[in-house]
Amino acid sequence: MKYQVGTIGKVVVAKFEDDDNVLENLIHIIKKEKIPAAAFYLVGGLREGKFVVGPENDSFPPVPMWRKLGESHEIIGFGTVFYQDNEPKVHLHGAFGKGDSVKVGCLREKTKTFLVLEAVILELSGINAIREFDPASGMSLLKIC
Repeated sequence: MKYQVGTIGKVVVAKFEDDDNVLENLIHIIKKEKIPAAAFYLVGGLREGKFVVGPENDSFPPVPMWRKLGESHEIIGFGTVFYQDNEPKVHLHGAFGKGDSVKVGCLREKTKTFLVLEAVILELSGINAIREFDPASGMSLLKIC
């Protein structure tokens, strides 16, 4: 295990409106506010989303199992942002619920807000970490420098 200790810098509160692209807007805020690393929380609604619910089996490298929301769902999520090749890379896990059905996974693509979604972004100061592509796993993994 490797770790570093830092502090919370800026705090950004954002309101995404109906049909906003959540992942694109998170990246836009991170770039505009020059935030080098962040943790964030999401709460609200999604109308679209493509996410991974785990590997098909325990083989290496893992083969992801993809799912789509396809209709409105409530979301509660937590994620981190670290840079990879000078671009912010989001890692977001969430729970997506509608009625009595709840799905949990890593939200990666096609993210559209349903009505409203709130984000609280916490800048992580004093942390020297990046995302780096790992050819063995086929994933972009956190590297603490």
